[in-house]
Amino acid sequence: MFIPRRVPPGARWPAADPDVLRPYDELATRMMPRIAAEPIGERLPEVQLERPKAGAEKAPSLARSSGRMAIATLTSRITGFAWKVMLAWVATLGVLYDSFTVANTLPLIINELLLGGVLTSVVVPLLVRSQDDDDGGEAYTQRLLTMAITVLGVGAIVSTAAAPWLTALLMDDTGDANPQLATWFAYLLLPGLLFYGLFAVLSAILNAKQIFGPAQWAPVVNNLVIFATIGAFALVPGDPTIVPTQMSDPQVLVLGIGVLTAMVAQALFLLPPLRRSGFRFRWRWGIDDRLKEFGGLALWILGYVAVSQVGMVINTRVLTAGAAGGPSIYSNAWLLFQLPYGVIGVSLLTALMPRMSRAAADHDYRRLIGDLSYGSRLTTLLLLPVSAIMAVAGTSIGVALFALGRGSVADAERLGEALAVSAFGLLPYALVMLQMRVFYAMKDSRTPTLIMVVMTAVKIPLLYLASSQLHPVNVVLGVMMVNSLVFVVGAVMGQVWLWVKLGNLRSKRVLGVILFTVVASGLGVLAAALVGMLVPDALGTIGQAWVKLFLQGIVGIGVSFGVLLALKVDELAPVKRRITQLLGRA
Repeated sequence: MFIPRRVPPGARWPAADPDVLRPYDELATRMMPRIAAEPIGERLPEVQLERPKAGAEKAPSLARSSGRMAIATLTSRITGFAWKVMLAWVATLGVLYDSFTVANTLPLIINELLLGGVLTSVVVPLLVRSQDDDDGGEAYTQRLLTMAITVLGVGAIVSTAAAPWLTALLMDDTGDANPQLATWFAYLLLPGLLFYGLFAVLSAILNAKQIFGPAQWAPVVNNLVIFATIGAFALVPGDPTIVPTQMSDPQVLVLGIGVLTAMVAQALFLLPPLRRSGFRFRWRWGIDDRLKEFGGLALWILGYVAVSQVGMVINTRVLTAGAAGGPSIYSNAWLLFQLPYGVIGVSLLTALMPRMSRAAADHDYRRLIGDLSYGSRLTTLLLLPVSAIMAVAGTSIGVALFALGRGSVADAERLGEALAVSAFGLLPYALVMLQMRVFYAMKDSRTPTLIMVVMTAVKIPLLYLASSQLHPVNVVLGVMMVNSLVFVVGAVMGQVWLWVKLGNLRSKRVLGVILFTVVASGLGVLAAALVGMLVPDALGTIGQAWVKLFLQGIVGIGVSFGVLLALKVDELAPVKRRITQLLGRA
């Protein structure tokens, strides 16, 4: 149900922008319940118009869904980042953390190669379409889940048996890495492949049913289990990096089994809400027409994932060929890089994906373009100021978070520098993710794969160039910068390709928002840099870093968004309205 808004006579940009006039706030757009298939007139005398019952549930709007998911995702990202910081405090950013990072990456890579990337990118559109079946898509969902469990289970067994070969593929033993220690961790963590994939498919099923919360909160359960694991890790004796003896080392067992338990808990957390949604699982074998369609789309997605994982393998080998700590520094810098996107971008995309899928299924490309334009503008407004502050405060972030405990100040500074030099890629990264979802909503999985081929073709030579030209200690800085450059290439390609397929993307409005946000972010960076100069050196390295981080973050973000509000950018109107309401209540 869409409530239109009239264009005021003589209205000018930006008030007359078609996307701004589309009411995205929670009172303007509602998802209507599916109408039961019933012969017209059969129950006509019994039809009565009733007012909605008090407390009746309504499908959440985009704004409300995104807001709730942002809270859950923020909690998830903060706790996920916190356990990695804690592990750095007790294990340092050295060989043990490097080995664990490589092994912990393996289930993710195999999951993406098998089904993970396909499930998260293609399944939601197909599940949305299957809801028009007579059974609401239950049979299709059961077949899909049966296939996923089978493929992932076989993949977990095979990959665990091949753990030594997989770690050898990822690690270059010419550097300071420890392949044997990574193999020990891989034996313990690779069985979690089944639960990573199960979490992905269950999340897709819930999202298609417009149930977003449980999938956003499940990683918090994962992180809480890992907190307990790290506490136990800090208490048990031993150091497997000094005398590599066997996989039964207490620290290896505690860390490996604890993280595997966290993977299991994350997947099982989704079973109760799935049952409450009315879905009942039973094994359903065979391939129907929808799964054949899924298979055709999946081939291109698998190509996309395979190409991207080739880039990831080269990325890891370049890091392990450098100085010790490179993989762990990269992992944590990448996590910090993704944190703003994970809170803002993922929440927005998860809420937008079913809407874009429905618009594409109805061939309503005007509405699809509107969602793309709106998502691009919101992403720009929310992420560009954050990336600017990350660039100016990167070193302070690294030292403040990773120089405590057994952490090294030099390693923490290197992590912060890696974050700073790559911050410019945050917005292109988010735009690439949004563009890919538009292609998948149109059931076009070929174009994202071709774009990824070009991105990887650009990435690999630049990675080897960074490895050959930079000192081993600085290789991680070059790798982070290369990744950001590749996202810029991908964002430009995706925008051009969508313009070819869909025509006018309303890019003028997007470019206008980008221009306003660049100006506001520049003023925020200037203010943050000036405030940082006022912090005295007498506070010590870590104390100075914390004060700088706090002051530069508050001042930089405050100035940036203050300028945007002063410029009266319409996309921030809901934020301004809610802040005004809160202040009024206070």
